[in-house]
Amino acid sequence: MKTIAIIAHDGKKPEMVQFLNEFREILHNKQIKIIATGTTGTKTEAAGYKVEKLLSGPLGGDAQIAARIAEGLVDMVIFFRDPMDKHPHEPDIFMLMRLCDVHNIPLATNPATARLLIKGSDD
Repeated sequence: MKTIAIIAHDGKKPEMVQFLNEFREILHNKQIKIIATGTTGTKTEAAGYKVEKLLSGPLGGDAQIAARIAEGLVDMVIFFRDPMDKHPHEPDIFMLMRLCDVHNIPLATNPATARLLIKGSDD
């Protein structure tokens, strides 16, 4: 079973839910496990998905996902970032992105890239 970690900054949460809805069938058919930072997970659950919720990003959720990447427990990360805003937990964000590179984990930071990753994993 593949595990996808999802994270979305506040202004991008509706876009994340819309993205997941676009690929609901693939996610369901492939039995993909979804883990998410707190509020993103809550919004995703409200849309009808089963999600393992971690802490909110600023409270350590990004770091929790980074740790799972280091442990080999995450196969893909979809992180809809808001590049137009500052975030108090930027060091955690950079650590997570760095660990994706270190451990060769696919990372999408926008819907266009996420679509390519999801479609590519549909083999």
